[in-house]
Amino acid sequence: MTGTHGPLNAFLDLRRMPVAHAQLGPLAGLRLAVKDIYDVAGYRTGCGNLQKFAESPAASRTAPAVQMILDAGARFVGKTQTDELAFALFGQNAHFSFPV
Repeated sequence: MTGTHGPLNAFLDLRRMPVAHAQLGPLAGLRLAVKDIYDVAGYRTGCGNLQKFAESPAASRTAPAVQMILDAGARFVGKTQTDELAFALFGQNAHFSFPV
């Protein structure tokens, strides 16, 4: 992970890989960004901490709450940054640029 990107500086720079989602359902056509405190199969979860990210293997399965949204048809578009170890509420993290 090298930082963040996107117009709001919120998405983590992670390699992109497909995440299965239902083609039909009440959320079909909608996009889903997942906070970096939830597992998504094939992605590491760092909780805003670079050391935890580096030491964590890629998740073997997606968190149940996220999987329910994917099963309803939403399409995963990436992981978003979080306060380090989710210890605050403001989105500030010393390792990443401040999200807009």
